[in-house]
Amino acid sequence: RAYLAAPENGGPGVLVLHAWWGLKPFFKQVCDQLAEQGFTALAPDYYQGRIAATIDEAKALLEGNNEELMGDVIKAAHDQLAAQTSQPIGVVGFSMGAGWALNAAASESDVAAAVMFYGAGEADYSHLKAKVLGHFSDVDEWEPLEWVRKMEADMKSAGVDVTLHIYPGAAHWFVEVDRPEYDPAVASLAWSRTYEFLKENL
Repeated sequence: RAYLAAPENGGPGVLVLHAWWGLKPFFKQVCDQLAEQGFTALAPDYYQGRIAATIDEAKALLEGNNEELMGDVIKAAHDQLAAQTSQPIGVVGFSMGAGWALNAAASESDVAAAVMFYGAGEADYSHLKAKVLGHFSDVDEWEPLEWVRKMEADMKSAGVDVTLHIYPGAAHWFVEVDRPEYDPAVASLAWSRTYEFLKENL
């Protein structure tokens, strides 16, 4: 289960990793947007077709999911994308998916660019060869800035090329058009930075 969008003549591969809602229409739109920018975008569905509409539903889905299976699905999607191109690939993750993006970047040597939207994580940064771009808020109750800054410091001390953008006052899920937290001005800026970053590094 996955959603694929690609330009007519193909393009560098980008893995799109969804948040805890599941592979809802927004994340498919992200793939379509990336294809318009010249990338082959693949979004694996590691919730096996289930989608949450509310935070409570998402919590229940996450608690009921098999983390090993989720990791296997993401690995399989990476391998499928890598098989389609000889170029380095990118990974873009949202919230929970940002943690998975970091994990993929640390475990797959062909990942050259990783973008994290309002989700932090932990990984063996000594294995991280990818450049990292992060989009976060200074008032995010789900991802405290203190933890985000610690991740950044740990990356830098391991020699990772990391750039974090902090959007003052933005809420978690600020780029997701179907969420009440959506902020069009912040989202537009974050996307322009993301496209530029991916084009530069892929």
